[in-house]
Amino acid sequence: MTETLGHTELRSILTFTINLARMAGTLMLEGSQAIQSTSDVNAKKNSVDLVTEYDVAVENLVMSEIKKVYPNFGFIGEESYSSGTRPELTDEPTFCVDPIDGTTNFVHGFPFATCISIGLIYEKRPVLGVIYNPFLEYLYTGIEGQGSYLTRGTGQPMKLPLASPKPLPSLSKALIAVEWGSDRGVPTINKKSSSFVRLLGDESVSGGRMAHSLRSLGSAAMNFSMVAQGGFDLYWEIGCWPWDVCAGIVIAQEAGGVVTGSHAVLATADPSVDPFKVTPEVLTGRKYMVIRKLPDTPQETGREAQLRIAREFYETVEDYQAK
Repeated sequence: MTETLGHTELRSILTFTINLARMAGTLMLEGSQAIQSTSDVNAKKNSVDLVTEYDVAVENLVMSEIKKVYPNFGFIGEESYSSGTRPELTDEPTFCVDPIDGTTNFVHGFPFATCISIGLIYEKRPVLGVIYNPFLEYLYTGIEGQGSYLTRGTGQPMKLPLASPKPLPSLSKALIAVEWGSDRGVPTINKKSSSFVRLLGDESVSGGRMAHSLRSLGSAAMNFSMVAQGGFDLYWEIGCWPWDVCAGIVIAQEAGGVVTGSHAVLATADPSVDPFKVTPEVLTGRKYMVIRKLPDTPQETGREAQLRIAREFYETVEDYQAK
């Protein structure tokens, strides 16, 4: 029997999840101190796809606490998934957790984009998200239909985005988040490189958009959060997993942002298809683009502007399959 989650239940789960994220953050801080003086770092897929004992320890802590309070909820975690525990996505409430998003940053002592990401999936869609960077004490939270917020340290929650959104006339005015990822093979790296060249290139580059710049934080969750906050205009990546993006999807959407998947999502001419609906196929499809809130103008609504930017972006970059 499927649990019923209403407004009150989700508020209660959010309080629990915030406390859990802060508890996990304490362990992350302890681990960061220890790992700077040790070489106890392993590679999952290759030398840039890293995992530490603290990724596992944080996930075990989170899973244990969830089971105490919500024993009937499902659980999908990056490290348990990597070790072979791969539950099917159902309509039941399911926590979706990346214990340390930005592990490479964590290993190198780069504090600006290392966080824990805890999302809740209900009826196969993300409905709640908490992203916490304990090094900066930045806490991002969101509940479907209830807005998203940033809390810095012990301050008061600030509604996202942090400022009134400005129009985005084209990609040439955009600050764009991208990532190199862990797949460094020739096909993938060439398509990414050529896409980045067109995004940055001037009129001498075929298809050049001359965007303001590209940024790589090294954390999908923090990239989503910065789009929600208004610091990035958009973020694009192929190769992430649901635990990387689940919490961020809620936080970005509740800040007025939109999320879409592969190029194919925008290729359909069917007006009944919502290109920004996060279906289970988008959530698990490993292709994500998120665009910040855009204001209504006399020329177009904010949603029309987001669709225009999405189409311009997908006309510029190359699609490929994640490994």
